[in-house]
Amino acid sequence: MFVGVLRLTLHIPGARSLKEKRRVVRSLKDRVAGRMRVSISEVGALDDHQRAVIGVAVVSNDAARCDELLAAAASMARDQRDAVLTDRASEIIPFGDDGGGVHGSWLEGGR
Repeated sequence: MFVGVLRLTLHIPGARSLKEKRRVVRSLKDRVAGRMRVSISEVGALDDHQRAVIGVAVVSNDAARCDELLAAAASMARDQRDAVLTDRASEIIPFGDDGGGVHGSWLEGGR
């Protein structure tokens, strides 16, 4: 199994209040979540009117599929009318038996 994570940083030049910022962020979140099966949330710069940090996560049995979904989400952010994508960082993490990564579980810890 693979876990893909993506951090997007957006500049929202037209936002003069948190309400205006939230409208732009909500629009992006709704578009991404409506078109693909990923989790998406605002995760940083919560009190900054013109900056938003968005986290996107996906789980798949294929690392390439994780990368494809994260790239599509970043593309949607880049195409957002009221915001400018200023930074993007992603990582695909192998997890569990097939992917290596983290070993063990809470079930093995004394239960």
